[in-house]
Amino acid sequence: MTEKIETTKGILLVGVGGQGTILASKVLSEGLMRTGYDVKMSEIHGMSQRGGSVTTHVRFGNKVYSPIINEGEADILVSFERVEAVRWLAYLKPGGTLVVNEYEIHPLSVLTGAHKYPDDILDKFKAAVPGMISFDAGRIAADLGSVKAQNIVMVGALVKGMKLDGIDWLSVLKELVPPKMYDLNAKAFEAGLAQL
Repeated sequence: MTEKIETTKGILLVGVGGQGTILASKVLSEGLMRTGYDVKMSEIHGMSQRGGSVTTHVRFGNKVYSPIINEGEADILVSFERVEAVRWLAYLKPGGTLVVNEYEIHPLSVLTGAHKYPDDILDKFKAAVPGMISFDAGRIAADLGSVKAQNIVMVGALVKGMKLDGIDWLSVLKELVPPKMYDLNAKAFEAGLAQL
């Protein structure tokens, strides 16, 4: 059974448009509500239709008054793409947990050759954040049948890491994903659980 927390916690999820960051946040929020937490969620889409940043703030606890997570306040930063973790790392509190999808999405400036995609990001994160977890959710999801399920792989890993085992997560998925996508997402969630 999940042990209830006494203080409000904040999870910042960041990604690129099309990665399913918002769906992942909705799944996480619904599961936390089923545990009995007060949950607040805020979405910021940016230029998501053009591959720009998408962020969602999820705060939960006994009583939550605002969904917004300020710089240095996120207990957990979940990045669906490596470079997005760089952009948002200042929001992670000291001693917080960083969960990084190793999957790369190259922005237009890299595709045109104007900039180089940084290769050493993960090493820098490991040096800066002792509580860092990384794996290639995109590859895992692709092996299951669709790279689009990488968001649910990330949710599975997050659930395992947070010890949120007192919830029927598969019923949450059944409620929030289209029926024809349920089997893939259920497999993706289970694959995410296996990462930690």
